[in-house]
Amino acid sequence: MSEQARATVAVTGVTGALGSRIAARLAERGVPQLLVGRDTDRIPELPGAERRGPAAYADASAMRTALAGASTLVLVSGRPLGRRLEEHATAVEAGVAVGVRRVLYVSLIGAGPTAIYRNARDHWLTERFLVESGVRHTVFRAGIYASTPAALADEELVVSGPGGDGRAAFVTHDDIADVITAVALDDGPRPEYDGATLEVTGPEALTLEEMVSRIATATGRPYRYVPESVEEAFARRWRQGISGVQIESWISWYQAIAKGEVSAVTDAVPRITGSPATPVERAGWWPAPGSTGR
Repeated sequence: MSEQARATVAVTGVTGALGSRIAARLAERGVPQLLVGRDTDRIPELPGAERRGPAAYADASAMRTALAGASTLVLVSGRPLGRRLEEHATAVEAGVAVGVRRVLYVSLIGAGPTAIYRNARDHWLTERFLVESGVRHTVFRAGIYASTPAALADEELVVSGPGGDGRAAFVTHDDIADVITAVALDDGPRPEYDGATLEVTGPEALTLEEMVSRIATATGRPYRYVPESVEEAFARRWRQGISGVQIESWISWYQAIAKGEVSAVTDAVPRITGSPATPVERAGWWPAPGSTGR
């Protein structure tokens, strides 16, 4: 095995849908790993991998301990708790302090300072931090997860929101994991994607009505999309006792789709992995209705 293959990769978010897939792919390729999480009981056991934690992004000391020995850090974004930048910066600085040389950061398509989607603005701040920090890095602006509409459905399998007729290039977790794995393995003297921002999308842009119809076909269950106005969506969520910040994040997700901010289709998946992007109806995994999407 080459020196490149023996470099240790630390992967965060390994108890989630994306981090677990990245870790499994790296294990299949014999890459030594540090699997980092807040709940060590939920961290998977994989060949060649050491479980590290408990370590939350905001805990600098715990993160230094968890990341010691890694040369590359795969940073899967934390949940939007209002301090995403601060938490990500703490994790990156902790890693650099113990020898991490490269960060692979999972961001969000449409990230920017004036993005409609609240979370996309948060992601842009982390991207800027990485640039200013000087650490080697690659940013993966992942498209909207194909699983998210299913997670947003209610108990009657209805997805409601102000998405209008806008489109999104929904992408599977597996495709994102394949792209990140390919870049993680490219750690020679001059990695091709150092400093790059890669937009990782599905093969086509779909309206929410089209996307939910594809989910219904894939699952054999009667999912359906019901459009709402912004006012109707806000009032419904408010009656459910959801906080204003959560409502803003939720509604802004739909608005970003309605305004076309997440509709771009790119060739990142086939170009980097050598395989075509997966049609959403072949995603192979759908979360339970009512579970929280990104």
